Amino acid sequence: MAQAVRFSEYGGPDVLEVVEIPVPEPGQGEVLVEVVATGISPVESAVRLGGHPERWPVEFPSGQGREFAGIVAGTGPGVTRFRRGEEVMGYVARGAQATHVVVPEAQLLPKPTSLPWEVAGSLYVAGTTALGAVEGLNIGAGDVVVITAAAGGVGCLAAQLAKARGAVVIGTTAPARFDFLRQFGIIPLEYGADLAANVRSVTDQPVTAFLDFLGGQAAAAAELGVPTFRVFTTTDWAAVEDNFAVKLYAGDTIALGRIAQLAAERQIRLPIADVFALADVGDAYRQLDQRDSAGKIVIGMKLVGYDRQKVKPARLKEQDVTIGVPTPHTPLSVEDMLPPVIGDGRARQLRHGEEPHPRGTPEPPEQ
Repeated sequence: MAQAVRFSEYGGPDVLEVVEIPVPEPGQGEVLVEVVATGISPVESAVRLGGHPERWPVEFPSGQGREFAGIVAGTGPGVTRFRRGEEVMGYVARGAQATHVVVPEAQLLPKPTSLPWEVAGSLYVAGTTALGAVEGLNIGAGDVVVITAAAGGVGCLAAQLAKARGAVVIGTTAPARFDFLRQFGIIPLEYGADLAANVRSVTDQPVTAFLDFLGGQAAAAAELGVPTFRVFTTTDWAAVEDNFAVKLYAGDTIALGRIAQLAAERQIRLPIADVFALADVGDAYRQLDQRDSAGKIVIGMKLVGYDRQKVKPARLKEQDVTIGVPTPHTPLSVEDMLPPVIGDGRARQLRHGEEPHPRGTPEPPEQ
């Protein structure tokens, strides 16, 4: 049997449950993937809350989640690009938050070897949306871009892409995340009223683009004089319908391949704010809905411990040992600092010259 996240009514994280289902069978042109990691996003919360059912129709009981990375467990007739045992990443229309998922072959890519599972599994939505935003606006040198919720997954990636093109980037976040944004060269501003005045306090240049990943900030964009066709949003349908802002969507496999290559080459970074087990999916969304995490929140199917692990308190992640440390600070070893990680321990064993365990056999945590 497989496990999958389901909800049978609109509501908050409390309506989510993990149910047992038969392992799905791949059909013509489809691939069965055993999921290792899958990301979560604010759009999924908006869909589940049912605020715009005409825009985001749901058939109950519904699965949840779009992005994932995992291992090919089987292939259907006509599949030629993938074989059992290969590591892949991709996306589905809905239902990625499961131990197994069936996906059309065209929506899969080989996972770059250097890309960690937690990044590969949570890159599609944030990465392709950020890429579409920056390229859709043709951002370049001379642009001044305001990004709300800039410490989140899509905001952080969009800011890095805009910076790489020479733009000045101003990002809103909680004060505890200021140093996090500064490490990417982003000018931080605190959430709150009178965003337009706060922006003017840090720059005397005109704002030329506005990426609202928080929602509800179209009025501030207008006050800053940003044309409506250069105001993009991911969840704010009111801004689209009433103020003619542009609605952003996730991209295709080509866009995923491009953003994955940038991440694999370390030209951009997708920070991982937290990793939850599938059984804790409700807690993952409760944290997401607070909108104060730095980077992406991920659900991992293979959470293991490892030798030389120095820090073990629950949910202590890379962001918790870097946020609040004034820039510059000594680089930290992620391998030493993160407690549970995703995977089977093989990569770490090879780095330390150890004999790897058979795939799928986790190492026991250090006592």
